[in-house]
Amino acid sequence: MNSNQKDRFQALWRQLTHFFQNEKTHKNARVTYQVIWNLTLILIIVGVLGFSFAGGVGAGYFAALVKDEPVRTKEDLKKDIYNYEETSEVYFADDVYLGKLKSDLEREEVSIDKVSEYLKNAVIATEDEYFYEHDGVVPKAILRAIYQEFSNASVQSGGSTLTQQLIKNQVLTNEVSFDRKAKEILLALRVEKFFEKEEILETYLNVSTLGRNSSGRNIAGVESAAEGIFGVEAKDLTLPQSAFIAGLPQSPFGYTPYTQQGKLKENQEPGINRMKTVLKRMYSNGYITKEEYDKARTYDITKDFIGKTEMPSEKYPWLTYEIEKRSIEILSVSLAKDDGYEEKDLENDDLKEQYVALADRKLRQNGYQIHTTVNKKIYDKMQEVTKNYPNYGYDKAGEPVEAGAILIENKTGKIISFVGGRDFKREQTNHATASLRSNGSTMKPLLVYGPGIELGKISPGSVSANVPISIPAGSKAWRPGNYGGGSYTGVTTAREALKNSYNIPAALFYMKIINQRPAAYLEKMGFTTVTNGDYSNLAMSLGAMDRGVTVEENVNAFGTFANSGEFVDAYMIDKIVSKDGEVIYEHKAKPVEVFSPQAAYLTLDMMRDVVNSGTAASVRNRLAFSSDWAGKTGTSQNYWDAWFVASNPNVSFGTWLGYDTPKSLQGTYNGLEYNKRNMYYWADLINAAYKVDPKLIDPDKRFEMPGGIVNRSFCGVSGLLPSSACQKAGLVKSDLFIAKYAPSRADDSFIDGQYVSVGSKRYAALPQTPGEFTSGGFMLNPDSFADIGLKYVDDPGSVIPGGEKSGNVVGAKAKLNDNGKAPDPLSITISNGKITWGLHHEGDVVGYRVYKDGKKVASINAGGSLVYKVGSGGSYYVTAVDIVGKESAASQRIESGAKKTGSKEDSAKNKDDRGKDKVANEDKKPDSKEDTVSDKDDKEKEPEKETDKDKEPAQDIDQNKENTDKENQETDKGQDTVNDKEQDTDKAEEEEEE
Repeated sequence: MNSNQKDRFQALWRQLTHFFQNEKTHKNARVTYQVIWNLTLILIIVGVLGFSFAGGVGAGYFAALVKDEPVRTKEDLKKDIYNYEETSEVYFADDVYLGKLKSDLEREEVSIDKVSEYLKNAVIATEDEYFYEHDGVVPKAILRAIYQEFSNASVQSGGSTLTQQLIKNQVLTNEVSFDRKAKEILLALRVEKFFEKEEILETYLNVSTLGRNSSGRNIAGVESAAEGIFGVEAKDLTLPQSAFIAGLPQSPFGYTPYTQQGKLKENQEPGINRMKTVLKRMYSNGYITKEEYDKARTYDITKDFIGKTEMPSEKYPWLTYEIEKRSIEILSVSLAKDDGYEEKDLENDDLKEQYVALADRKLRQNGYQIHTTVNKKIYDKMQEVTKNYPNYGYDKAGEPVEAGAILIENKTGKIISFVGGRDFKREQTNHATASLRSNGSTMKPLLVYGPGIELGKISPGSVSANVPISIPAGSKAWRPGNYGGGSYTGVTTAREALKNSYNIPAALFYMKIINQRPAAYLEKMGFTTVTNGDYSNLAMSLGAMDRGVTVEENVNAFGTFANSGEFVDAYMIDKIVSKDGEVIYEHKAKPVEVFSPQAAYLTLDMMRDVVNSGTAASVRNRLAFSSDWAGKTGTSQNYWDAWFVASNPNVSFGTWLGYDTPKSLQGTYNGLEYNKRNMYYWADLINAAYKVDPKLIDPDKRFEMPGGIVNRSFCGVSGLLPSSACQKAGLVKSDLFIAKYAPSRADDSFIDGQYVSVGSKRYAALPQTPGEFTSGGFMLNPDSFADIGLKYVDDPGSVIPGGEKSGNVVGAKAKLNDNGKAPDPLSITISNGKITWGLHHEGDVVGYRVYKDGKKVASINAGGSLVYKVGSGGSYYVTAVDIVGKESAASQRIESGAKKTGSKEDSAKNKDDRGKDKVANEDKKPDSKEDTVSDKDDKEKEPEKETDKDKEPAQDIDQNKENTDKENQETDKGQDTVNDKEQDTDKAEEEEEE
């Protein structure tokens, strides 16, 4: 500094010193200080007052926002935050996992100790880095969010902690408002006060929405995400997998790797980039090392995505839908009872609909465990057999033959397995549990023979007519028929009738008990579709129900006989367990006593014959094992349905084949008729089940005969104790009876008499009948035979068909009526030294006379072989003789050893010749074999032609004698020749049964 500058500084300093030392300056300073101080105090006071006012206003505003929010206790909050949907799980028998039921959102709860540490850290680093430090809210985050909201900032960083997010998801709504935010803050603070951090984190991990899984279903919760995206449990997630899942909550359906169809998206970049962001935050917050970060960041996460997987409803459609349906039914009843209703109250449609809807919602949201009775291995094998079975038959009108089957354990009622159909995508109807069809002749043991035996009206040895009948039914007669209009045996026993599935005896036996309402037995055995009309419909005996029956109900009813007469209702849902482990439903059997053990056994014993040598005999050679089976085949009207149901001591199993829109199954396919196609299907299915569980399907034991059953002899045409006349006639048989219903009265049906034979039928001789054509024997007294249905028989002469098995027996009222004129002449032929002719076209002809050179050389009755062996040389002709002895003119003459035949003139001449012989021969009876041909010689007799067009062709024809390997060698004709035209006729008349 130079001297001039120094002088100026000193002068300035003296001026300042003088200024501050000046009294006036002091006075002004004091005034200024007071002013500034006062202003400062005023500003401080105003600031404090303003802050207080703002705080008060803010507090008041906050209080106003939450004034309607109740003060929640810990229990209230616990109930709310833990109240999240969880998908119900389904299990096969023996706790074999099946899958989850279909729901809008799939979720599976998991405890915090079973979640990967990587995943927990990833969620905290990404969603709430101060989670373990705050008390539910982060003030600066809230202020930042409020500022961004007021300033309408383009970047909205959010201010919610995990606790707040949990409150938003579980207690409040997603509404964007200060009202909802204020409540969220208040509740978050209370949650943090009541719950540990690990509890809050666990709940958050279970409620977060996380996109879709590999089935295309919406998922929530980290366990569902781990399984549905990567196919692992949450505890086994790797670092990259954890980071990927932790990134999903920000945009679940933007980052999810799967489409709604369960396919992988083509562009996975959004999800992968989000994963990298999560990894970076984990590294920044010190949860992973730099090495872990670099390795995970470059990892190809796409190779961990599992491919599309089928939902249970896709892999097991019939099964899962059946489980859902039955579970909803069970839960609806349970919920109604909880509300004070009784099960019968649910008959009200509106009330039932209400509880069914509630049960459906709870089933899909409450995380139940549903345990079923279905054996997975047997079920899978049966579906495989059904898929590959080659012999269903031809498609008709675009429809394939459908199938239904069910396997039920007798003692428990467990449904072990079933077949719902051939292709769920084509037809969703469950043909085992829901399709109602006529059950054909499988009805007979359930409605006719079982109840008839129980009521003491039928025994295996009971006798019935088995010939064309007419039963009055309203304005017209009911004319049930056997298969093809034939198989008439005259009389037959109940055992033989069931074995061969004769319809006519079943109808006649049913007439004996219909007034005792046997249809009530069906309802006791679980038939739910019996109508009032079914109780009086005669054709019910052959399966003609108004509505039909399901395969399940039909098979279940057969189990009654195997259970010694007790019906045990079939079931599929064993128990339902809540997610807390509480058993909210467990099946309890409620057996219903239907038949006595004796009646049940006798019915079973009759059905054994069906399988051993009757209409189901061909099934035995198809089985891979031997068991004590008792069963019944069945065919409905017009061959619409084919059935086979059978029971052994352990299980009952039945199959059905038919078209969804009823059409005839008749006709061969791969060389097999419809009935064998069904029985072979039955055999293939039960063989498959046997390979899985031999002890269940093939028990060591047999059906055991209970006490109270006796073996008794009886007369085969009356069912009574055999008389000496019955014994002489060779008609004594024996069978089993319930002791108290065994025959006690001796047969008195036979009287001595003479009869004539015409073809296979016998008729009582008249006083005018030439003795040369009559035979001595026993006449059946019709007054003693009302019990076999004689009053309904069209032709009483057909009841005893002739032949050695019938002995010399004929009905006393089986008479031929004289047509009032002499028979027309015959036409005869000669070949290889034998004269032959056919049965006379006039029904009253009972015999034939053979003449040689004008002299009678033989008398041949109309029930024998219509053949005469000529001797050497001579001229022969034959005449016909009717029931009252009138003789026809001679046939043409035939010269022994010559081919030429006589002329009309010869016949006229011979008329005079035989007129001369008539008186001489009328009273003469044959006394040598040459003169009379025995009526037992019927080897060459012509079969009787069936003319009754009203008969119903539906009795099983699969006899044991047909059960040969030849069936399998037949060539496929390539077409079904069945006429499918369906006639709109009265059900009782069109019923075609086996």
